[in-house]
Order: sequence, then C-alpha cells, then structure tokens
Amino acid sequence: MSTTVLTRPLELDSAADRALKVAVRFWFAVILIGQLIFAFTVAAFYGLTAWRGNFAAWNKVLAHGYRAGDPVGNFVLIAHIASAVVIILAGLLQLLPQIRDRFPMFHRWVGRMYIGTAFSISLAGLYLMWVRGSVGDLPQHLGTSLMAVLIMFFAGMALRTAMARDFKTHRRWALRLYLTVSASLFIRAGIFFTILVNRGPFFFDAATFTGPFLTFISFAQYLIPLAVLEVYLWVQDRPGAMRRFAMASALFALTPAMGAGIAGVTAAAFVPNIRKALDSRTSIAETLAATIKSRGIGPAIAQYHSLRSASAPNYNFDEDELNALGYQLLKANKVNEAIRIFQLNVEAYPKSANTYDSLGEAYMDAGDKVQAVAFYEKSLQLNPKNANGASMLKKLREP
Repeated sequence: MSTTVLTRPLELDSAADRALKVAVRFWFAVILIGQLIFAFTVAAFYGLTAWRGNFAAWNKVLAHGYRAGDPVGNFVLIAHIASAVVIILAGLLQLLPQIRDRFPMFHRWVGRMYIGTAFSISLAGLYLMWVRGSVGDLPQHLGTSLMAVLIMFFAGMALRTAMARDFKTHRRWALRLYLTVSASLFIRAGIFFTILVNRGPFFFDAATFTGPFLTFISFAQYLIPLAVLEVYLWVQDRPGAMRRFAMASALFALTPAMGAGIAGVTAAAFVPNIRKALDSRTSIAETLAATIKSRGIGPAIAQYHSLRSASAPNYNFDEDELNALGYQLLKANKVNEAIRIFQLNVEAYPKSANTYDSLGEAYMDAGDKVQAVAFYEKSLQLNPKNANGASMLKKLREP
C-alpha cells in the first residue's frame, strides 16, 4: 500500500480534530464573553444599589424582589444573587486548562467553592420560587426545579469522582454541571434570540410571562446544552473524521445563534441595568410611592409636577420610573392610582408608544374597554411593530 493512501486518512483525521477544537474554542469564547457581561451586570446593579441602600431598585428588575419586613426572604435573595456571581466566575476559572494544569491546588479549592455554591444557589432558588413566589406558571417552575435538582446531582457526582481520583469522569460531570449552571444565561439568550428573529415575543405573553415557548425553554435551557455535550463526548470516544466534522459544523451553527441572543439581552437588559446601577439620582418612583402610601395619589401628582418644574438634578425622571411605579400599583390592585401614574407618564412622554400601551393595560384591568382600545390604538400608531398592543387589541375586540 502506498504512503499516499495511508497519509490521506491521517490528514483527514487531523483536519477533523483541528476543526472540532476550533469550534469548541469559538463556543467557549462566546460563552466567556457572555458570562463575564452577565456577572458584571449582576454585581454592578445589585452591588451598587445595595451600597447606596436603594434595595427598592431591585424591584424594577425582579417581580418578587426586596421586601421590607421579610428578613429571611431578603437574606435568601441576597445569597442567591451573590452565589450567581461566584458560580459564574468560578466556573470559568475551572474550565481554563492553563489554570487547571499549572495551579492544581488552586483548581481544587475553587472547585470546592464551586460545588458548595452550586448547592446554595439551587436551594435558594427553590425557596424563592416555591415559597416566596416567582414569575411564570407551574410548568416553568417544574422545569426550573428539575434544573436545580440536576445541578445538585451533577455537583455531587463531580465531587465524588474527584475524590476517587477518576479525573476523566470527573471532568465530564464538571462539564455537565457547568452547562446546567449556565442555563440562566442560555434562557436569556434563547428568549432574546427568538425576539430578534420574530421581531417580538415568540409564542408567549410578555405581560404575564407565560406561553408555550416559555414552557419549552424552561426545560430546553439546560436539556439542549446537555444533549449537545453528550453527543460531543460520544464523538470524542469514537474515531471517525466525519463525526468530528459534523460535530464541529453543529457547534459552528449553534454558537452564532447563541452569540446573537447574548448580544440582544446585553443591549436590551444588561446595559440598561448597568446604567441604572451607575445612576446615583433619587428615584422619582420611590419618592412618589412613599407619598402615595402616606398621603394619597393627589399629593403625589402635585409633588411630581413641583419637582419636575424645578428641574431638580438629583431626581431621576426617566420614562421607566413612572412605568415601574404604575405596574407596582397594578400588582397591589390599586388600579385607579396606577391609571393616574400612567396618565402622568403619557403627559411627560407623549411620543412614547410604551406609555400608551401601559395606560391601555391599566384601563383594561379597570374594565374600561373603550379607553383601553383607544390607548392601545395610539400605541400602535406610534409603533406599528408593538406585538403586545396588537395582541391586546385583538382580545379586547373579541365578542
């Protein structure tokens, strides 16, 4: 047999190995960037607002955030948030072979911290979801609960195999753990990728945060990455250039989609939250909320006009301030007060489609279909791509 005939399969195998390595590194680079942005956003927003004592700002991001008079729930929430930052950074350190090979002692200690944090973040998440309350419906909660169980199981198996010095198996369990822990980024990337492609919510209601797609992605956020990992491990264990080329092609196809989703959530959520964290101005929403609680909606409206006319530089009069306050009032079943606040926001930002959309929702909750339709129509005039407004109008016009 000629040397040429023997060399060609070897060259093909080598090319397949290189392609798979490049694909894996490409995926890791994208996930590295996404995780670092995610960790920085969480640390900056929650850390800086807590440093200023502005825990109420958390409620602009979390539906069930900081609650006065609930020390246990608030402690668990803070532990969950802190664990998220630790586990993101520790997981990235664990995956770097340069650290693992050159500093084995450091790798082991970070690994212990990583596994301990995996248990704490899972238990805290289960408490916050089932005891304190969370957005979404029962199927979503079941999907997230299964994820928490898998995180603790994978963490236990990673620890067990490491103690048995079965490092090949340990690394595989560690990879499963890392992917499952990273699902909090995957679900955000997945939702925003579909929003970018669909130009609006994809088979879910943005107002109630329920729908078939959210049910699907509550399980898919970790099951799909785990399935891809199992195929990758299967390919690694078996020779064959075509298998490796196919796996590399799949990763090259999936990684840009994930990157687009990460870019979308960064622009729409992470960057605005970082800006909020860096904004040291007093929240006009919190100021008015305190006035509504103590003196009522009338004095709060007067206070807003007084402060706005004085152009007080220390107050944040951004559009989302009154919008957030209006929805807080809606959740508290104070519909009339919410309508007054949304009306105030329409007056302040008459060219914003979102202010009319929110006012339409408040009138819909109040049972005033005529006004709800009028304001949803106005919202669609300003933004014809407002999928939520179109959906609400369709419901309101149904016999």
